[in-house]
Amino acid sequence: MFPPKGQLTLDAARTVAAGLAQARPSFVSVTCSAGGSGNSAQTVDIAALLQNEFAIPGIAHLTCVGATRASLDQQVRRMREAGITTVLALRGDMAEGQEPGDFLYAKDIIPLLKQEGFTVGAAAYPEGHISCFSAADNLWHLKEKQEAGADFFVTQLCFDNDVLLRFCRQAKEAGVTAPITCGIMPFLAKSQLQRMVFLCGSSLPAPIIKLLAKHEDSPEELRQAGIRYACQQLVGLAQAGVDGLHVYAMNQPDIALAAAEALAAEGLR
Repeated sequence: MFPPKGQLTLDAARTVAAGLAQARPSFVSVTCSAGGSGNSAQTVDIAALLQNEFAIPGIAHLTCVGATRASLDQQVRRMREAGITTVLALRGDMAEGQEPGDFLYAKDIIPLLKQEGFTVGAAAYPEGHISCFSAADNLWHLKEKQEAGADFFVTQLCFDNDVLLRFCRQAKEAGVTAPITCGIMPFLAKSQLQRMVFLCGSSLPAPIIKLLAKHEDSPEELRQAGIRYACQQLVGLAQAGVDGLHVYAMNQPDIALAAAEALAAEGLR
């Protein structure tokens, strides 16, 4: 779930959460507000709502870009008071005009969160972070997060299972022992796909390009094709025995339900 630019009310979040609950997820992650607004209050409120009203563990995203030690301590207190036990530690993107804070990277806040008793996850990048051009450096940064105390990883979206599986194998060969959960996001529209490619540096396999060409004149057909493609990815990854799967449902329960049904049909959940 994500609060779009800080405008997802708790009533709207409750409706989304009720839909997601039907997929029986092990957890739901809650991002900071889209667009760099960093509305951590909504993140905590929604994660607490998931836990208190739907008995679904909520994983609260916590970005450190621009944060001071004082502001981080304040966010940590809010999460603890709300009963949040698991945090996804992220650097985040610097918003225009934002001043640098006390932390440069996610690895810098992981030890602080561990000291506060949280289970801490961190991001993994199958194709490298948008600012990282070296595969070796990418794995090194992953190990740094583990050594800082990360308990698990969730990957950035990736549209190619071969890339995901190779990354997981290479990470383990490099000494990463923390579980790596593979993140899958369905493409729903051409504009969304273009935005994701440029923001995340994800590559587009030939099958997706062909689907774009086939359904470019029908937005609904393209959306359904994107969901089917994501479900095929999830099934393939589960059959390959990955540590875990995370569906970027983007506040749309039908995506989570389609994923759950696709896996159940193959006896994979």
